[in-house]
Amino acid sequence: MRARLKMVERHTSVTNSIHLLLDKHNIDSPDQLEGISRYQYEQLSELETLLSKQILSLEKQLHPILIPDDDIQRLLWIPGIGKLNAFTILLEVDDIKRFEDIKHFFSYCRLSPAAQNSGGKSRQRCSKDGNRYLKLTFSNAAIHAIMYYPVIRNYYHSLLRRKNKPVARTIIAKEIAEITLNVLKLKNDFNDKFKGHFIPRKSLQWPRVVSPSY
Repeated sequence: MRARLKMVERHTSVTNSIHLLLDKHNIDSPDQLEGISRYQYEQLSELETLLSKQILSLEKQLHPILIPDDDIQRLLWIPGIGKLNAFTILLEVDDIKRFEDIKHFFSYCRLSPAAQNSGGKSRQRCSKDGNRYLKLTFSNAAIHAIMYYPVIRNYYHSLLRRKNKPVARTIIAKEIAEITLNVLKLKNDFNDKFKGHFIPRKSLQWPRVVSPSY
């Protein structure tokens, strides 16, 4: 999954280079390019296609190993967590039993602010300790949960009355991380509750399978 992330970052860089090339010539279509600029576009386009194929191929290599895993299937029912997020969480967490409590898990996922003392004053800053991949994964899960779940979106907007957007998103990410910890530790299915409120259950589609408790 780390190798895949590096390829995705490279793919994004190539895609941005294509857009910059078009912007440089103030055109909307690559058909308008000529000479060396046309050649440069063709090289970038081939690289973009190759990276897309490699990313998909790498994902397919993981499917038979991870999709049948019971923990993966439990994770897939949690709001905001899709296939790739579930893969990353399971592989980066490794043994969930090594986390004594939720505070240790938050810290490892870089979801706990670090203190910065200066001039006799204490300020909070983003922690650089822990696992940056889990930080990214839970942050992405929070964004998707806010987008697709009205209950979570309403809670997010209530947070915005007293918090800025990054802090509000981190609070959502921490809620999802806590749900994840409980699901993995207790080996129980997600109970469809967020902050005490029931949310609509995800539709049953691949790679999810029917939960044994339903």
